[in-house]
Amino acid sequence: MKSHIQSLLIQALDALKQQGVIPTDFEARIQVDRTKDKTHGDFATNLAMMLTKVARKNPRDIAQLIIDSLPEDSQVAKVDIAGPGFINFFIDENALATQLMTALNDDHLGVQLPEPQTVVVDYSSPNLAKEMHVGHLRSTIIGDSVVRALEFQGHNVIRQNHVGDWGTQFGMLLAYMEELRAEKGEQAQMELSDLETFYRAAKVRFDESEDFANRARKLVVSLQSGDEYCNKLWREFNDISLSHCHDVYERLGVSLTRKDVRGESTYNDDLEQVVKDLDAKGLLSESNGAKVVFQDEFKTKDGDPLPVIIQKADGGYLYATSDLAAMRYRSNVLKADRALYFVDLRQGLHFQQVFKLARTAEFINPDMSLEHMGFGTMNGDDGRPFKTRSGGVVKLVDLLTEADTRALELVRSKNPDMDQAELEKIAKVVGISSVKYADLSKNRASDYIFSFEQMLSFEGNTAPYLLYAYTRVVGIFKRAADIDLSDARMKLDHDKEKALGNKLAQFGEVLSRMVTKGQPHALCGYLFELAGAFSSFYEACPVLAAESEEQKKSRLLLSQLTAKTLKQGLDLLGIETLERM
Repeated sequence: MKSHIQSLLIQALDALKQQGVIPTDFEARIQVDRTKDKTHGDFATNLAMMLTKVARKNPRDIAQLIIDSLPEDSQVAKVDIAGPGFINFFIDENALATQLMTALNDDHLGVQLPEPQTVVVDYSSPNLAKEMHVGHLRSTIIGDSVVRALEFQGHNVIRQNHVGDWGTQFGMLLAYMEELRAEKGEQAQMELSDLETFYRAAKVRFDESEDFANRARKLVVSLQSGDEYCNKLWREFNDISLSHCHDVYERLGVSLTRKDVRGESTYNDDLEQVVKDLDAKGLLSESNGAKVVFQDEFKTKDGDPLPVIIQKADGGYLYATSDLAAMRYRSNVLKADRALYFVDLRQGLHFQQVFKLARTAEFINPDMSLEHMGFGTMNGDDGRPFKTRSGGVVKLVDLLTEADTRALELVRSKNPDMDQAELEKIAKVVGISSVKYADLSKNRASDYIFSFEQMLSFEGNTAPYLLYAYTRVVGIFKRAADIDLSDARMKLDHDKEKALGNKLAQFGEVLSRMVTKGQPHALCGYLFELAGAFSSFYEACPVLAAESEEQKKSRLLLSQLTAKTLKQGLDLLGIETLERM
C-alpha cells in the first residue's frame, strides 16, 4: 500500500508539472510514512513542504493542489491536510481486507517483488587454520538471513564463503608440522585430529622463536608460489577445518555448502596480475621495499598518507590484494549488481580503501554497488569480547552445545511429563533459535552482551516468546480443523482487527528495509510487534466463540495470515518453528 500511495503522488506531481505549478525537470524523492496516531490517517507525506521553494507557495496551499491532482482511487477513503502541510491518507477498510486476502493466498504474502538483481554475499569467512569460534557467529547468521530474504524477493543470490585459507597462519602451521615430523615422523599427522590445539602450539612457537617465524614466512611464499609439498599439507589443513565449519553450519541451520567456499587461495593466480595492472595505471608506489597504493582520501591522524599494501617486501600478498582480485571476479565473471560484505566493523577502513581502489583501478563495473555490512562484537558481562572463564576463545560448537543443554532444562521444567525424545527435539530448536535470534534482533552495528538467561526467556523480544506465540496461533486451528474457510471473507470491524491487519500489511516494507540495509533486526522487531498485535486481538476478539459464523471465519482468516507471516518471517531468519512447546 505504501508504494501504491507513492504511485498516486507521482501522478499528482506530473499533473502539477503540466499545469506549470512546478518545473518539469524537478525530481522529488517522495517519502511516505506510516502514521503512529491512526487519527491522522494510515500514511502521511511531507511532499508539500519539500515543494515550497520550487512552487513559491506556502505548504498548505501546495498540499491542497496535490490533493486536487490525485487520481480517483477506490483504495483511499479520505485525504486531508494536517499541521503546516502534511498530507494524510486514510485507507479504505475494504481495501485493506482485500490486500490481506491477496497476501493469504500468495506464496510471497502479497509482497511486491523488485526488479531482480545478481547479488554476491560474502559472509561467514572463517580462517581455516583453526576451528570456528564465537566471533564467527555474527557474520554467519546475519549474512545467511539477508541471503534468505534476498532470495525470497527473487534476486539471484551467489553465496561466497571467502575463507581465510592463505597467509601467515598457514606458514606457521606448515613450519610446526615440519618440526613435528622431524621429531615423530609420520605419527605427527595424528596431531591434526585436534586442529585448535595444533594451532595454539604453532602460535606459541611463532611468538617465541624468531627462527621459526622466519621459516613460517618463507613457507608462505613457497605456498603462494605453488610448492607441491606445501600445497599437499595445506589441503589437509583445509579439509579438516572445513569439516568443522560445515558441522557448525548444519547445527545452525545455515545455508552455506562446500560449493560456496571460494577462499583467498582461489585468487592466487590473479594476484601477480593485480599488481601489474595497478602498476600499469600508475597507482603503485614503493615504501620500505613493499608495493603500496596511496589515495588522497586516506591519511593518518597526523595527516600522513595511509597506504594500501599490495605486496610485501618479501613478495607475499595481503588481504587487500586478494580482495581486489575477488572484486574483479565478482564484477567481471559473476556480473554482480551488488556485493555485500558481512565483516566486523573494525575492518571498516580496510573496505573503504579497497572499495575506492577497485573503482579507481576500474576493476569493477561502475554501476556495481560495494557495501560493507559491518557488525559489532558479542561481549561478555564485562563488556569485552566473549571469552571462556580462563580467558580463552570460546569455540562456537561449545556455545551451541551449552545452548542445547540449557534449553532442554527449560523445556523439561515446563513439560515434566513429556516424552524424552520430544523434549530433545523441542530443546534443539529452542536452543539454536535462541542463540541466533538474540544476535539477529540486535542492530548489527551495535555491540551486545551475551546472556543465556535473557535469550532463553519467554518474556520480551526472544526466540522462545515468538516460537510460543506461533504455537498459540496454530493451536486455534487444531480446534477448528472441521471449519471450511473456502468461502470465507475477511472483514475488519473491531479496532484490534484493524490494528492486526495494518501490522500484517507492513511485512513487505520491513523486508525491503532488511535487504536494502542488511538489517535483520528490522524483521525481528516487526515479528515481535506482530505477535503482540495478535495477542491484543485474541484477547479482545473471540475467534472460535465469535458472535456469528461470518465473524468467526473472518477472524480465522486473520489468524491464518498471522501464522503464515510469523512462520515465513522466522524462516527468513533461519529459525525453525514448532507446532508444540
